[in-house]
Amino acid sequence: MQLIALAFLSFLSFAGATAHANVPRATSPEDRAVIQRRRVVLIRRGKLARDFPHKKRAVVTYPVVTGLRDPEVLRRVRALLDFKNIFDYSLKEYRDDAWLSEFSYVVNHNSNSLLDITFTQSGSGAYPDDHEKHFLINLKDGSLVKAADAFEPDKLNALAAEVDRKLQHELKELAVENAKDKDAGAEERESVNQAYQNLKFEKSHLDEFSVSRKGITFLYDAGFPHVIQALEPAGRYLLTFAELKPYIKPNGPLGQFAR
Repeated sequence: MQLIALAFLSFLSFAGATAHANVPRATSPEDRAVIQRRRVVLIRRGKLARDFPHKKRAVVTYPVVTGLRDPEVLRRVRALLDFKNIFDYSLKEYRDDAWLSEFSYVVNHNSNSLLDITFTQSGSGAYPDDHEKHFLINLKDGSLVKAADAFEPDKLNALAAEVDRKLQHELKELAVENAKDKDAGAEERESVNQAYQNLKFEKSHLDEFSVSRKGITFLYDAGFPHVIQALEPAGRYLLTFAELKPYIKPNGPLGQFAR
């Protein structure tokens, strides 16, 4: 299995590719990346398999990126999506630990010189847990797209306030549902309401956003502890390109959507 894992890592630099795009239209080679889906099954053996017999296998699905004409841009994109760079674990470390059950990804957008991709890892220790890591990459230069690149700097506070209004609206709805929960005690309901009151979408949260044909979805992690994690807000707030037009930099990576 170690040889398979090493072969997989080597493949990331040299693999061929098949087309993968979410936008159904013809695009130029510079407009999108080409993604090949690779799948590896990690087999755990020895003491780890004996101690955790229900965790002998973990499935890892990972993208191999190619199709960019500029070799330096391709190198940067691959470096950003290097396996260890996702959740700070290598294939060997995943295999040598019993936590992981599945590692996968979804391409949200692969057009307009933007690659938007979300990775998910699922596993269990004391309790089941999932983690997500999102990347929005400018395929023109191989850089991560941040708020300062995409939006007018003097309007970031106003944009954050716009997103926060959506968050606060969701929190009000959740508070109403929380009040109706007959299974929770008064102390538990109060604890959840207090957690809601402490949440606010700030300017510093603007760097996490995802692109789609509908607009931009801002991503927000409330960071609730596991005991009340099921009650945290969804943390996904869509603004259409029409709504975002006053905030988008005309010469930035999102300027093409605001014309």
